[in-house]
Order: sequence, then structure tokens, then C-alpha cells
Amino acid sequence: MKQESAWKRLGDWQLRADGKALERKFSFRTFNEAFGFMTRSALSAEKLNHHPDLSNVYNRVNVVLTTHDTGGLTELDFRLAKAMNRAAGDA
Repeated sequence: MKQESAWKRLGDWQLRADGKALERKFSFRTFNEAFGFMTRSALSAEKLNHHPDLSNVYNRVNVVLTTHDTGGLTELDFRLAKAMNRAAGDA
């Protein structure tokens, strides 16, 4: 499966059991670091015109990526996941 091989190259991202979304929990040392990550991620999302579901509590950011229009994953989800990895300093 092409999506599964693409997902495995993303590192700490999890593929939902139904295969329709990617999820990841990011942790940072401080709220400011978490907020900076969200800001960098937002800039990437705007460039791709593809927006994640984000939730934040202090130094943690939970992310869900899916393409609502198609009801599942598309190339945009994988591109944004890679950009978010870079924003977190993973790449």
C-alpha cells in the first residue's frame, strides 16, 4: 500500500486504524516552544492550503491530518506532516 509506506517514513506519526487520518502528539519544553511550533506549522498549512486539526495544552500539541473533502488521506497530508516534522526540529 503506497500510503502505508509513505506513513512509515514520517517517524512518530500514527496511522489511524481506519487509514483515514494521521495523528501525532508533539511535546516541547515550554508553552512558547509549543506555540512557536504551531505558528510555523500554520505557515506551512497556509502555503499548502491544507489545514490540520490542532489542540494544545501547555507544552503539548496534538495533530490530526486528513483531507475532509475526500474523506481520507491525500498527498497534502503527507506533505504537511513532513513540514510539521521540520517545524518541530525532527528533520
